[in-house]
Amino acid sequence: MAIFKGAGVALVTPMNEDETVNYDKLDELIEWHIAEGTDCIVICGTSGESATLSEEEHIATIRHCVETVNHRIPVVAGTGSNSTKTAIYLSTEAEKAGVDGLLVVTPYYNKATQSGLIRHYTEVSESVHTPIIMYNVPSRTGCNILPETAAYLGKNVKNIVAIKAASGNLSQIAKTKSLAGDALDIYSGNDDQVVPIMSLGGLGVISVLSNVAPGYTHEMCWKYLNGDTKGSCAMQLNAIDLIDSLFCEVNPIPVKVALNMMGKEVGPLRGPLYGMGSEADTERLRKSLIDFGIKVK
Repeated sequence: MAIFKGAGVALVTPMNEDETVNYDKLDELIEWHIAEGTDCIVICGTSGESATLSEEEHIATIRHCVETVNHRIPVVAGTGSNSTKTAIYLSTEAEKAGVDGLLVVTPYYNKATQSGLIRHYTEVSESVHTPIIMYNVPSRTGCNILPETAAYLGKNVKNIVAIKAASGNLSQIAKTKSLAGDALDIYSGNDDQVVPIMSLGGLGVISVLSNVAPGYTHEMCWKYLNGDTKGSCAMQLNAIDLIDSLFCEVNPIPVKVALNMMGKEVGPLRGPLYGMGSEADTERLRKSLIDFGIKVK
């Protein structure tokens, strides 16, 4: 059984002005997403600024999310690290909190070998019973899970069940699916490739776009899953300008700025990420939201 199908939101972590986690605002976001049809909450991932959360904040935010969602939709927690021991610790704590899945990014900066990745993911998986989604985003980590490695892990490690594919390389994703077959579910990790990846057998997306257009992203995925490929493709193409604007600077800077423009009041980013780097990018983002039909302040 898949952890989820459709649109999982790579949820931002709202902050107070003093940069502490704003749990009241987190509750508001979660309720909005559930009402809008979001299929899964992905908490404390890249978009949730996991890199600048302390371990205590990381675990507390996961626990709070699980309690607020209260089994209404699946919750997947980001628990990856460039330290295998830290990834194991975060994963075991997230499992205790009651998450439905774990999103484990490749070790970043270390640049593990393929055999090292197999050992890393195997050791993490052996520490928990919760299903694991591997997260492959080499542009951010400097580490690429090759198709052969992904397929091996999917076939040989019982609770490694899926991969969030954000390499941007559709040929690599196709080969991964070809080698892994039904042993590994695939989720798009790039909002501009949701429909192409679903055409290769993907089940949906772990999405930044869902932060600002949750109902739209859900509908785009489910049109495809229900057989309306033409309608889903039209929605994908219609969203390209907004998607491009959400990535005009490094994620999650634009998406958090966009949510504040929308009046969601998710607060500041933590350094070394700050606000938008240029007024031109800010205005581009604002225009894209308006053109998409999203109300902004």
